[in-house]
Amino acid sequence: MSDPWVALEPGADPAERVRVLRRAHERFTAAGTVARPVRSVVAESWRRSARARVSPEGSGAEVELTDGDLGAYRADHPLARVMPLFRELMGTFAADGEHLLAVCDAQGRLLWVEGHAVARRHAGRMNFVPGARWAESAVGTNAPGTAVAVDRPVQVFATEHFMRRVQSWTCAAAPVHDPRTGRLIGAVDITGGDGLAHPHSLAFVQAVARAAESQLALLAPPVAPGGTVELSALGRDEALLLAGGRKVRLSRRHSEIVVLLARHPEGLSGDELLCALYEDESVPQVTLRAEMARLRRVLGAELLRSRPYRLAVPVECDVDTVERRLGAGAVAAAAAAYAGPLLPQSQAPALVRLRRRLADQLRAALIDRNDPDLLADWAHAPWAEDDLVAWRALASLRPTPPVLARLRELDTDLTMAVRRPERAR
Repeated sequence: MSDPWVALEPGADPAERVRVLRRAHERFTAAGTVARPVRSVVAESWRRSARARVSPEGSGAEVELTDGDLGAYRADHPLARVMPLFRELMGTFAADGEHLLAVCDAQGRLLWVEGHAVARRHAGRMNFVPGARWAESAVGTNAPGTAVAVDRPVQVFATEHFMRRVQSWTCAAAPVHDPRTGRLIGAVDITGGDGLAHPHSLAFVQAVARAAESQLALLAPPVAPGGTVELSALGRDEALLLAGGRKVRLSRRHSEIVVLLARHPEGLSGDELLCALYEDESVPQVTLRAEMARLRRVLGAELLRSRPYRLAVPVECDVDTVERRLGAGAVAAAAAAYAGPLLPQSQAPALVRLRRRLADQLRAALIDRNDPDLLADWAHAPWAEDDLVAWRALASLRPTPPVLARLRELDTDLTMAVRRPERAR
């Protein structure tokens, strides 16, 4: 019988790719009798994979996180807290059965891959390794990638995998959610050979995922007061505060105050806050006291204290996350956490300095990293579309016509801006 994959040219129509893959699946599952029908969950995944232009002849996944970046990202990830549970429930099963225990994030990036040494070595040949992106849109149908794509448990048998190189494996994965918010945070997977081709494998991994969610609920810190408040201020003019299960959208002035207090857990005096908030040094204390009174009504007296002004509970701010990852050398993870400039419209002196310093540090780290993909993500972001330094660095790494054209535009704009004052004189 001829090989059905021969029909798959690089530019093949996505629908034709699915038809060819279906014929391949029928060929390899026929077993001399009647072919096993393609399950709907698999057929739908094949269609998504084809639309994403995934090649069935691909060599494997790309590794996106390595070394320090991977370590820092895993340390920050909520699933790190339940890895001991995963190992307890699945470690022996994986090692004895020559299987692999794998855990991925919500984007399909593998964070941990553990288990039998021989299985790990074979899996490594297709980059089924920590840091590799096994999203469905990157490598096609596979249990962890498809589980996070459809947000439900999935088992993928042998030739149901979209990529032929993966078709000697069988895997089952189940998504894991944040028990407080219900947000998808990743998936737990068991991968191996024919021994996993049983419905019990899917039931097993589902039970492990539910146990992990229960454990996360027990490990979750108490809500305020006495817990941690989450503050999101990057890429938004009005910060979002999550406290005690309550989301509060702060006004622009209140956003500035809360960010400053979060940066100074020891507290700030009225004079210090005035200097940090207002360019005009003549602003009276009564103006600040009135603003703080309004903020206390928004947050509650249990969260905002005075003499000095301070927050009564620890605050986890997205600015701190970016700074912490930069300090650890986790540049890719820092860039992923950077949603944009800090309170972009704020003119508060202290926040203008912090906003500029954070952006400059991240840009410098990206340039020093010499990763064209990371730098391209930065340069094409709305806040960096006029960043001449970033575009020059990108052009040196990836001198494509669009990049060079944008660099010429920016150079021309800079030249015109310099000439205008000269003409005015």
